[in-house]
Amino acid sequence: MQKSTSTFVMERYGRLPEMDRSFDIAYWQRLGPSAIFEAAWQMVVDAHSRRPGGDDELRLRRTVESFQRQRR
Repeated sequence: MQKSTSTFVMERYGRLPEMDRSFDIAYWQRLGPSAIFEAAWQMVVDAHSRRPGGDDELRLRRTVESFQRQRR
């Protein structure tokens, strides 16, 4: 069984100086959290691919820390 994905179109017309962010907020709220995360992750991948080394080095930072209780 295939999932049916409904597409939608949102348009806004007006002068740029008169526009606020309400349209952008409504658009992303309609898409939902999964789409917001996917778009944000794609921006991370795109930005990282422009660096030396490309996207092969894209991964979470892994640091090692050691915590010890101070003796009194």
